[in-house]
Amino acid sequence: MDDLYRDYILEHYRRPHNFGVLDNPTASYEGANPLCGDRITMMLGISDGVVREVAFTGRGCAISQASASLLTDEIKGKTVEEVERMTPDQLLDLIGIEISPARLKCALLSLDTVAHALADEAAAHESGTHESGTHESGTHEEAAGPQG
Repeated sequence: MDDLYRDYILEHYRRPHNFGVLDNPTASYEGANPLCGDRITMMLGISDGVVREVAFTGRGCAISQASASLLTDEIKGKTVEEVERMTPDQLLDLIGIEISPARLKCALLSLDTVAHALADEAAAHESGTHESGTHESGTHEEAAGPQG
């Protein structure tokens, strides 16, 4: 069964779903994991409180890229509130393989990046401005626990 999941992850890495650029994203954010060099930009097209379009670009290890591919499939068509409530454990369940503590930041980079994109969009909406952001610190450190 493990081989099946490994093949599944490699397939999402080799042929990621929703890889590309949205022309006019409502929310966009570039997340990075400086420890290993993974970078992901998540772009969301939100209308009437629903994620209608989602795309990502980036480079990095198989886990980070497959995680982004799986996450984009999962959040497309969901309400912003549902996406905001998504937990690291839910994403790890989607990935479906055991992730070592050293790789948790890689696996959770996409979720952290989406969370920042949504937070920036909410802040911009409240202030009447719109800016995309970049994030280069750890991701979901509270979920990943101490890094040794």
